[in-house]
Amino acid sequence: MKKVSYYPNYDAKVYNLNLLFFIVKMGKNNKNPAKFKQMHKPIKKVEVKEVIINEVSAYRKNKVAVTGLINRIVQTGGPTVFIITDGTGNLALKGFVGPGERAYPEILEGDTVRAVVTIDEFQGELEGDISKINKLGSDEHKQYLKKLENIQRERAKVNVPEFLVKTPILEKLKERFIKAAEEIRLAIIQDRPIIVRHHNDCDGYSSGFALERAILPLIIKQHNSPKAPWEFFLRAPSQAPFYEIDDSIRDTANSLRNVAKFSNKMPLIIIADNGSSEEDLMAIKQGKIHGSDFIVVDHHGFDKDVISEEVLTHINPFLVEESGAEISAGMLCTELARFINNDVENVNQIAAMSGFADRIDLAAPKTMEKYLKIAEDEGYNRELLSDIALVIDYVSAKVRFMEVREYIEVLFGEPRAQQKKLVELLAPYIRELDRKGLAIGKASATQEVIGKVTLQSIEIEKAFPGFGFFPKPGRAVGLIHDDYQKEEGVTSLVTAGIMETAITLRATDEANFSVHELLNHLNDKLPNAFVSGGGHKNAGSINFIPARKNEVVVLLREFIASR
Repeated sequence: MKKVSYYPNYDAKVYNLNLLFFIVKMGKNNKNPAKFKQMHKPIKKVEVKEVIINEVSAYRKNKVAVTGLINRIVQTGGPTVFIITDGTGNLALKGFVGPGERAYPEILEGDTVRAVVTIDEFQGELEGDISKINKLGSDEHKQYLKKLENIQRERAKVNVPEFLVKTPILEKLKERFIKAAEEIRLAIIQDRPIIVRHHNDCDGYSSGFALERAILPLIIKQHNSPKAPWEFFLRAPSQAPFYEIDDSIRDTANSLRNVAKFSNKMPLIIIADNGSSEEDLMAIKQGKIHGSDFIVVDHHGFDKDVISEEVLTHINPFLVEESGAEISAGMLCTELARFINNDVENVNQIAAMSGFADRIDLAAPKTMEKYLKIAEDEGYNRELLSDIALVIDYVSAKVRFMEVREYIEVLFGEPRAQQKKLVELLAPYIRELDRKGLAIGKASATQEVIGKVTLQSIEIEKAFPGFGFFPKPGRAVGLIHDDYQKEEGVTSLVTAGIMETAITLRATDEANFSVHELLNHLNDKLPNAFVSGGGHKNAGSINFIPARKNEVVVLLREFIASR
C-alpha cells in the first residue's frame, strides 16, 4: 500500500518567516541556518498509509492519507466541512481554525487534494479530521480527473442478472435495462440527487418502492452515512397520469434551491408508470433546461414516441412492438431494481402485486403465474397481495402528494409483521367502502346498446360524494364495469365515468375499443374541446374543457358505433 510523508509540526510559511527574522536579528555575519535549526524543534517526518475512501472504516482513530476531488464545501458554525470523493465513495473532511471561520480558504470546490486525516465518527457518520491538506499540481490534477472518471464509469457497470421470468418483452428491452441501471448507478457515484416520480396508484407505488429499495443502500454506501438518502433521494407520487409541468417546476425549483444552498448537483429524475406520452414532453424539456436528466420506465401506449430522444433511456414495451397490457410498470421496475443493485432485498413479490393491481392477469396469465410463484416463495399468496394492493390504493388516495417514506415501507413489508397487522386492520374496512361505492354506482349507472356494444355510463359528480371519497373515480368505474359483466354476462362492454372535465373509461376486448383512437377521433371532430389524456387500449381517461362536455359524450357514442 502506498505511503505518504508529511511533517506534522512544519508550516513552510511560518518557518521561512522565522528564518528571515533570525538572520536580520543576528546580523549579516551570522547567517547560519544550522544554528537556527538547533534553536527550534526538529522537523519530524511521519509516514501514513494512503487509502481509498470505501476502506476508511477499517482505520478508525488512525491517521491516513486520502486523495480525491472536492465536491462540496459546507461552512458550519464550527468547522469547515470538505466533501471529498475518490470514485469509491465520499468522506467528510473537517478543518477547524475557529467557530464559523473558513478553514483552508485556498481549497475550493472542484480542486483535487491530498489530505492527511484522522478517521473518526460523528453522530454515526465517518469523517476525517484534517492534519494536512494540499492541492494537487496542475498536471497531477488533470491526470487524477481522468482516472476518477474511469473509476466511476467502471463502478457504474452493471453485473447483469437473469430476469425473474422469461418473456419476449423483457428480452427485447434488456439493453435498455442495462443502460438505465448504469445511468442510475453513475448518478449515485457522482453524488447527483435522484428523484423518482411515479403514478399515484398501486402500480405506481410498486414501481417507486422497488427502485427505492435498490437505490437507497447504494447511496448510504457511497456517502458512508445512513442519513444520506434524505439529501440525495426523493420519491414522490404524481396525481395525473403523466409528468405534469407543475411537478416539473416544483422539482426544478427545489433542486435549484439545493444547488444554491448546499452545492448539490441537479438531479436525475426517474419517471415510473408515467412519462411516455406527448403530455410528458413539456415537463421533461423544462427540467432539462436547468440541468436535470431523465429516465422513463412505463408501460402505457402512445401515438408517437417523442420522449426517447429527450431522455437518457426509455423503457416501454411499445418501443419494441410489444403490449404494455402484458406487463406492469411495477414488474419492469422490480426487474430494473435487480439490475441497479444485485443485492436488493424485499422486491421480488412486488412484481406480482402490481400485476394483479393493473389486471395484467387478463392479458398475460402465464407471466402472472410465474411472478405469483416467485411471490409465494417469498410468503405472499394471491389473496395477501390483493389485500396489500387494496390498502395501497386507499392510502395513495389519502396521502396524495406526500412522500411518506416510512409509512410506505410498512405497507411493502418493512417489517412484515407490522405490514400484516396493518393489512388485516384496513383491508376489511376498505372492502366495505368498495361495496358501498359499487352500490352507489350501480344505482346511478345507465346502459344503452350501440350496435353490438353496451355503453354503461355514470355521472360521477352527481352519484358520489365529493373530495376525499373512496373509491376514487377510476376505481369506482372499474368496480362497476367488472360487476356488470359478472351479473349480466355482457362481454362487449364500455363503461364511462363522466365528470365535468374528464371521462374515465374501461372496455372489454370484444368491444373493439381504443382510448388512443378515441383521442384522435375527438381531436379531429372537436378540436376546440382541447381533449387530452391517455392510458391503455381498454383503460384510460380523457380530459376536456367543461363547455364541451355534452359534445364529447355524443362523439363517444359516435366512436363506439363506428367500431
